[in-house]
Amino acid sequence: MTINTMVAKPKIGTFERNLTWWVLACIITGIGMGKLSPAFFQSIGSIKIAEVNLIVAVLIWLMIIPMLLKIDFHAMGDVLQHSKGIGVTLFINWIVKPFSMALLAWIFIRHLFANYLPVDQIDSYIAGLILLAAAPCTAMVFVWSNLCNGDAKFTLSQVAINDAIMLFAFAPLVALLLGLSSITVPWNTLFLSVLLFIIVPVVISQLWRKLLLTKGQSALDETLKRLHPISLSALLATLVLLFGFQGQQILAQPMIIGLLAVPIIIQVYFNSMLAYWLNKKLKVAHCVAGPSALIGASNFFELAVATAIALFGFNSGAALATVVGVLIEVPVMLSVVYIVNQSRNWYESI
Repeated sequence: MTINTMVAKPKIGTFERNLTWWVLACIITGIGMGKLSPAFFQSIGSIKIAEVNLIVAVLIWLMIIPMLLKIDFHAMGDVLQHSKGIGVTLFINWIVKPFSMALLAWIFIRHLFANYLPVDQIDSYIAGLILLAAAPCTAMVFVWSNLCNGDAKFTLSQVAINDAIMLFAFAPLVALLLGLSSITVPWNTLFLSVLLFIIVPVVISQLWRKLLLTKGQSALDETLKRLHPISLSALLATLVLLFGFQGQQILAQPMIIGLLAVPIIIQVYFNSMLAYWLNKKLKVAHCVAGPSALIGASNFFELAVATAIALFGFNSGAALATVVGVLIEVPVMLSVVYIVNQSRNWYESI
């Protein structure tokens, strides 16, 4: 397989560039539909097994499997070539980001903004923010890396390593942080979510990838091209469902979205700049430091949304908090790309 070909191709497409506007359209559509036909959304919410909604499970698989299909876990063999950059990103992704988000959520949601938020949803909002930060992004980072001329092999190997770690670390990390925040952990649902939304999609995607590559790289590329619109449609459908359930709460207190965005934005800039600075101190090449900073800051929001719905339900504050992450993903990450590109001379100075 040609690593450079697979990763260097992505350019930010029209949909991805306008993701924020699509999310806003989903907000309007979902809220409108929820107000006009609440019985429809209630019937969808009732289709579940062990608190996992089956409709959402299918939509999440349609989102996640095409993304995981891009990942070659054999790329982890290249880790030693960029050991310093890999080490920085792993430190940010699995030590700094989850705990810093838990701290920011405690500061802003539990205390500073508490008087402006529904009291019965405080814990749920915090849980959603924790879920958002607990899993590193696996898809859009290929685009961010390409936009800052990142090393393709580093990006691919880093994503593969993060996905492998996620199989074992996501559930314990989420449980630990929810426990630290004094939020009851529904263990059965959490483990079922990990099985359904991480393990099963990884197994399916890797078996499918292996089968496609027996026919050549072109077969994989063509399949990914066909799956792309399906994956995006599933994302939009999930968002419409979420906002259909969240509509009344948002209409009652529209500033909730803005308040939830504050700790997310702070977390993105803090983690990306910390990763960037650490790479500079370790004298890592800029083509590695750029994607390292971007991977360190971005979130696997598809997994966060799915797990929030499974653990707390469609109409929970946790689900809303994860969707806010989707809302601000593109503009905030594009600003980080701009900072990385514009600061290259500073970075490479002694």
